Amino acid sequence: MLNEIIYRLIYLTIRMMAHIPYPFAQFNGKGLGLLAYFIPMARKKVAFENIRQSFPNMPESEAKALLCRVYIHFGRMLFEIPRIIGLTPKNLDRYVIFEGPENLDRALARGKGVFILTAHFGNWELMAAAVTVRWGGTAVVARPADFLPLDRAITHLRTFHGAKIIPKQRAMRQIMQAVKEKQIVGILLDQNVDWYEGIFVPFLGRWACANKGLALIASRTGTPVVPAFPVREKNGRYRIVFEKELPLSATGNKDSDTEDNTERFTRVIEKYVRAYPDHWFWFHKRWKTKNYCPLRVKRAESWSREALESRDKAGAIEKIRVGKAQSA
Repeated sequence: MLNEIIYRLIYLTIRMMAHIPYPFAQFNGKGLGLLAYFIPMARKKVAFENIRQSFPNMPESEAKALLCRVYIHFGRMLFEIPRIIGLTPKNLDRYVIFEGPENLDRALARGKGVFILTAHFGNWELMAAAVTVRWGGTAVVARPADFLPLDRAITHLRTFHGAKIIPKQRAMRQIMQAVKEKQIVGILLDQNVDWYEGIFVPFLGRWACANKGLALIASRTGTPVVPAFPVREKNGRYRIVFEKELPLSATGNKDSDTEDNTERFTRVIEKYVRAYPDHWFWFHKRWKTKNYCPLRVKRAESWSREALESRDKAGAIEKIRVGKAQSA
């Protein structure tokens, strides 16, 4: 009962926010983001450290200014998302414009469905809704929110125009079904995964573990992969950029092809993050999974001590053996 009440309050708030005049909503979002920037939070430290390590030559003052712009962007995004409810084919151009839609049309014409390669960049929620309103037949792979009432509200928004949500865990079968139905499947490929789920690829100057699922299923099905990224314009609208279909490695070596294609996908994401760094979700622990096994200091010291003791014992035994040989 409590969850139901909280859900209804969240959804009522979203409905009310959807009626705020768009310029005023963006102004409020900017103020909210600026206010949030001055509130100490653990994720703020994560974001700042991610920025500093990704742009090592950036002065600290510029890194702080960039982080402030990131907060402002996501504050505005919070007030933009409720507009999803009122999207129609007639008013779509108030919020988004499409650049390169022929690239998506050309991929769809192949009759194998399409994978949209994107990231937690710009306003990905608004982009998903806009693509659904414009083309229809979409599905998005997403991780459910931990708080059930919030997850219900987000799911309601995401499916408002008919999109299907595919839970991230054990998603392969549903993705395959969506491809068979020639749907557009959105995959956000910029988050950390465990080593057994991914492949280590260079990303913003460091090794990051990227999910290999898209590379595997795209190679298996022959479904085209089209990058799409929403870029905020000065007037507040988003320019959704559809790039040309990405060529995939198909040498016949499954492991090599998977590595090459995952790295190719990640390079596209990096290109947009470097071009519009205030658009990306820096708060995620993107480099959490390491491509090595860190040793605890005490354990390492213990192993070193054991190795030295073993070496000393071996040396003493060798001296005794040589001494016996000489006396003989």
